[in-house]
Amino acid sequence: DTPISEIAKLMRGHDIGCIPVGDGDKLVGMVTDRDIVCNGLAKNGLDAASMTARDVMSSGIHCCREDDDLDKAVHHMEQLQIRRLPVIDKDKRMVGMLSLGDVGEAAPNALLSECVRHVSAHH
Repeated sequence: DTPISEIAKLMRGHDIGCIPVGDGDKLVGMVTDRDIVCNGLAKNGLDAASMTARDVMSSGIHCCREDDDLDKAVHHMEQLQIRRLPVIDKDKRMVGMLSLGDVGEAAPNALLSECVRHVSAHH
């Protein structure tokens, strides 16, 4: 039930573009900077000041496992055209976040180029 104004401040303060949404220890959604704008601020007739994470979050979480190959995770990001992918452990608890920046640091140039091309394609 976190207000989107607080989420936006957290994103700015930590220089990040998304925040996971949990219910207890279960990942139930993600709020991205784009979600705040498109599903919150830009929606006509909605009061952004009273909106919470659940009101704007992307549902239908996609993730990878901590022991997945990088190629598999990157392919998943390409197909979904997403820039960030939660990483879960064997108990389905979130243990990290894989971003395009992470891929850029670890992946071969060809894999990175292919991923960026697919993820950046117009939605």
